Amino acid sequence: MNDQKATSLREPLFHLTKRASISSAVAWLIRLAAVIIGLAVSGLIAFLLIEKLRLNPKEGIAKFYRCFYEGIWTEGKPFWENRSIWKFLKDTAMLLCIALAVTPAFKMKFWNTGAEGQTLMGILGAITVAVWLVPQARNASMSVPYWTLQLLMFGAAVLASTVWALIPAIFKAVWNTNETLFTLMMNYVAMNLVNMMLFIWRPKDFTLPSMNFDKLSFQFENLKSFVNNYLVIVLAVLALTFILFIYLKYTKHGYEISVVGESVRTAQYSGISVKKVIIRTMIVSGILCGVAGFLFASGLNKTIKPDDVGGNGFTAILVSWLAKFNPFGMIVTSALITVLNLGSAEISSDFDVSSAFPNVLVGIILFFVIGCEFFINYKIVFRKRSNRVKGASIK
Repeated sequence: MNDQKATSLREPLFHLTKRASISSAVAWLIRLAAVIIGLAVSGLIAFLLIEKLRLNPKEGIAKFYRCFYEGIWTEGKPFWENRSIWKFLKDTAMLLCIALAVTPAFKMKFWNTGAEGQTLMGILGAITVAVWLVPQARNASMSVPYWTLQLLMFGAAVLASTVWALIPAIFKAVWNTNETLFTLMMNYVAMNLVNMMLFIWRPKDFTLPSMNFDKLSFQFENLKSFVNNYLVIVLAVLALTFILFIYLKYTKHGYEISVVGESVRTAQYSGISVKKVIIRTMIVSGILCGVAGFLFASGLNKTIKPDDVGGNGFTAILVSWLAKFNPFGMIVTSALITVLNLGSAEISSDFDVSSAFPNVLVGIILFFVIGCEFFINYKIVFRKRSNRVKGASIK
């Protein structure tokens, strides 16, 4: 005889479901909340690790958070003469420029981790032209007209970075190599190429002094020199942001990038040449990295070192991803990361802590920012009390 027992099966306390959609305003509010929580946690960790904060907790915590503000603004100076704010705008623009460069490839799901090396090759191309054309005697004047030199440097920067981006693109399109590892390894090849050129140019000390040519800048007499210099960079990158937005959203090429990113097979059935799209898109990325390299070489440094890009090629990936590959959204994310970097550096200086500590703070905050993307894409649904399911009979 079979006994039947009525059983009740409870649902889990909660389960995850993918959001059908979420408004951009709500998504940005979630990101803002993540930044605030990250700042609170970083403040707690700083309180536990920095002795100066514990000596006077109330003033110390206030000073800790004020450092993020002071990192981008010097009190008592107007905007147009405030070097701190212009440095913030410059750093944001340079990070944004490299983020724009990786965006077309990432939207196509071509995981280009080589923006660091591609930008460095752009710097190398521009500086190589300057070494050839500017007299090596540092007290000598230029041997070529200013704009001729700038155009030649720009062309060399774009050509060098485009060639560097094309190499992994061709290997991917023809032999289906792993683009992530390929582009990553090419970063180190680029750094060693720079070291080799420095050895050729300066075999004694492996360093190239600042070249003797005028920086790329405006010539407004009522503005300080650094403002004229940084203003060119900021406006150039803003123009690139508008151009890339239009390219990705309103052109045939941008549409093909989206289709290839969604499904390679769908693109092939639609008659889109995937190989052609891969190569063409990496050319666009290379050109944008070349622009960034030219701005580094002509607008900022007038020399070259293997670490000139400063890790921005990797940080740019985070900037692009957090903004969902939207060029205008990347303005916000690149500004956020720049604020965190400058503020953390100010903390290191004011509280006399290790130079590694700011990286810890930035990492904590970015951990929360990245983690909040989970709550943007998914929602937690809790079990209702009356939600029970009667089980079938058990023999």
